[in-house]
Amino acid sequence: MQTKGGGPVAAETHTTLTPDTPVRYLKGVGPKTAERFEKLGIVTLADLLCHYPRRYLDFSKPYPIATAPLDTECVVKAEVFAKPGGRVLPGGRRMERITAGDDVSSLEITWFNNPYAAQKLELGREYYFQGIVTGGMLRRQMVNPQVRTDAQVESIPFEAVYPQTEGLSSGVIAKCVRQLLPHAELLPDPLPPEMLQKYRLLSKAEAVRAIHCPASEEEAFAARRRLIYEELLILQLGIGRMKNRGAARTGAPMQKMSPEPFWALLPFSPTGAQRRAVEEILTDMAGETSMNRLLQGDVGSGKTLVAAAAIWACIRSGYQAALLAPTEILASQHAENLNRLLSPFGMRVALLTGGMKAAARRATLAAIRDDEADLIVGTHAILSEGVEFARLGLAVVDEQHRFGVRQRGMLAEKAENPHLLVMSATPIPRTLGLLIYGDLDISILDELPPGRKPVKTRCITGKKRGALYGFLDREIDAGRQVYLVCPAIEETPDGGLNAVKSYYEDIAKALLPERRVGLMHGKLKPKEKAAVMEDFKAGRLDALVSTTVIEVGVDVPNATVMVIENAERYGLSALHQLRGRVGRGAAESWCFLVSDNTSENVQKRLKFLCSTADGFAVAQYDLETRGPGDFFGSRQHGLPTLQIADLMNDTRTLHAAQSEAVALLAEDPLLEHPDHALLAAQVQQMFEKAGAMN
Repeated sequence: MQTKGGGPVAAETHTTLTPDTPVRYLKGVGPKTAERFEKLGIVTLADLLCHYPRRYLDFSKPYPIATAPLDTECVVKAEVFAKPGGRVLPGGRRMERITAGDDVSSLEITWFNNPYAAQKLELGREYYFQGIVTGGMLRRQMVNPQVRTDAQVESIPFEAVYPQTEGLSSGVIAKCVRQLLPHAELLPDPLPPEMLQKYRLLSKAEAVRAIHCPASEEEAFAARRRLIYEELLILQLGIGRMKNRGAARTGAPMQKMSPEPFWALLPFSPTGAQRRAVEEILTDMAGETSMNRLLQGDVGSGKTLVAAAAIWACIRSGYQAALLAPTEILASQHAENLNRLLSPFGMRVALLTGGMKAAARRATLAAIRDDEADLIVGTHAILSEGVEFARLGLAVVDEQHRFGVRQRGMLAEKAENPHLLVMSATPIPRTLGLLIYGDLDISILDELPPGRKPVKTRCITGKKRGALYGFLDREIDAGRQVYLVCPAIEETPDGGLNAVKSYYEDIAKALLPERRVGLMHGKLKPKEKAAVMEDFKAGRLDALVSTTVIEVGVDVPNATVMVIENAERYGLSALHQLRGRVGRGAAESWCFLVSDNTSENVQKRLKFLCSTADGFAVAQYDLETRGPGDFFGSRQHGLPTLQIADLMNDTRTLHAAQSEAVALLAEDPLLEHPDHALLAAQVQQMFEKAGAMN
């Protein structure tokens, strides 16, 4: 099938185009190009139509040459004055040059290895040149610009710029998209007509055409608004359905219990925030449906103590509890700490990790099965086959490993709808947290336990490393320990990062020659990691050179200094997490951010971290400056990647979508009504990609 204006040509086997038609059947797209499209996640025609532009080149408002901003991408309109011809440079490169100008200034334009660019331009004719203007007021230049005529700009005033990949430029993607736009109706519109009317939204086909080829800024805005609303509505429907699924009658009914006997045995008083969170959790656990709660707290706010109180109440009610940690190191640490808190009540704690010897594992599995272990602490190995609980009542999941429906299903196989408590040390501004973790109730610990001193944070350059190591030496002399964190395990090709292995040999051991320095990174075997960590905790090491493997939850109260090399490579929230590894004892603690990056933005970010110890303020700043794409890696929140919406900047649309989703699910909880079939399919598709609904 050939469309008007050279549209897509369907192969003989594809006489009718559908959303699922493979992209290779488009005119000009062969197997090689189809492979490149696949790298961008584009397999079908629907994928291509929904590959939205990152930004636009606006040819509709060109600058005069004299006022064009320097060193910034822009469009200027100028007349071709002279075409002096090309020449061959040393090394064989060919250079073409023209001079263009307007009433006030002239512009020297150069192309390399592109003889046709200059040849096709006519003397005395005006063109639009898009590129970066350099030079001074008297002599302005542009290299390898894109060129448009008046007719081209009238036809396409805004040129879409797409996310691209090697061998597949934005221009090629734009060409393929444009030939497909006459078929935008191929995409089903999941929004019912009354919703389009209520929010004054474009239809799906109108929005898709306008996002790719807007005639004006207003049209581009209207298209974005419609597509953002649809994406956020589908996200909220998915989260709402997860919450509905989670709200099942619990198989572990409990009586409401007072935590006072547990608090009474502590050598200190819990904070008000800890008491409040425990009250919320125990109320949930006494309800008819399973608890699904997120416990959020800043570094050092005492989340483990809150979890311990919940575990204590669960065991007192006659059930077993499980605590899942992301690493074996952290699992061992939790088992040790929780055993100390629970053993006075006669409660038995078992540790289950992948690195256990077969005989020990068999004995532990038997204890879990025969109800001889009250709390089982381990990695996600707890969910594996062969682990049978006698009567699991509560699962606590530690540190950012968001529990998707798939893992809840695995847990449900171990018990009938146990209660679930997810702990996270990534502070998220509350309103955003409610939207992201919409399927979980939220408790927030916003107080630090008394006696915790804020960690003093300083930015330094690599030139001060010698003085810094002198300070580390003095701290070690005083009986303290230090962390040294690097971003890479091995040398990178550009050599721009401190790699933990060479840093350990060439810097740490060289500058701390008399000290006991350990090395820790993700490529070590679990047993090796555990041995190094044990040596550090026991004080047999003075310094630990590590990657961010020590970021999560490791607790060594005697460690007082955290040095972070190439600090510019981390998000502020990650730096804040690392900083939280020190300041856990009574001594004054320090965090040094080492960076030679002089960029104004980098310096501003690092100085902001030096100015505050509040993790929620850090998270807010990180979100605003880096955007949620960087702040929430998909590993951390387990939600789908958004194509066009921005959780920080589209909050008004997000709230509208959320209230609409709540209303829709109230009348049709499983989206089974025929009018909602397309929405249900989109929800399924979005969450399957993220693995959250498997």
